[in-house]
Formats: sequence, structure tokens, C-alpha cells
Amino acid sequence: MILLDTVTFLWVVTGSSKLSKKAEELYLNENNKVYLSSISVWEIVIKYKLGKLPLPEKPDKYIPAQRKLHGVEPLPLEEDDVVKLEKLKNLHSDPFDRMLVCQAIARDFVIVTPDRLIRQYSVKTVW
Repeated sequence: MILLDTVTFLWVVTGSSKLSKKAEELYLNENNKVYLSSISVWEIVIKYKLGKLPLPEKPDKYIPAQRKLHGVEPLPLEEDDVVKLEKLKNLHSDPFDRMLVCQAIARDFVIVTPDRLIRQYSVKTVW
């Protein structure tokens, strides 16, 4: 099971050349189930509202349309994910990334991320 971090999802849907070869192979492998967390949706909406993330249409239309187009499943935030935050070391100050780590740990998912700080946690990552 694969969890795309926020920037990886955005790079996938925009066809960015910043996506690593390994990340692209994992994403394109039909044997992998790929997810986008509601945490990433939250982050995208906040950045859009602040004017830091331009999108071709509003997030409520863009995100689900792109998710479906690219075969990415939604991943809701559960209580079990959130309580893992208490035991997570403070290696990363970004609350969105820390919650993604908690979700991946709770579900034994691999996070596809270029973020070096996320890769310092005891969670499976690929880039």
C-alpha cells in the first residue's frame, strides 16, 4: 500500500519531471494500491486559500477529479492515526507531514516522498 505525500500527489497529477524514477514506478505499478490522505487534501486547501498554491480550478473540484483520473484512493484520518502522534518524535515541525507519518505507521504503508525529514522516521519511505 502506497501513501503519496502532498507534493508527490501534486507532481503526479501535473506530470512533473521532479517525480523520481522510483516514485513513478511505484505509482504506475498496477499491483500497488495508491492513496491520498485527507491530511494532504487539508494542506492543499489551506495553501490554495492562502494564495500559495495556484490550481486550475477550486480544490473541491480539482482534488477528487485528479484523484479519480490517476487511480488514487482517498484515505480518511482515523482516531488511531491521531493518537500515534503522541509517541512520534519531534523530528519534523510540519504538522501535515507528521500526521502522514502517523497514518503510514498505523497502516504499515510506504510513503512516497522527497522529504528528507519524513525519511528520518521509522516509517517505510521511497524516493
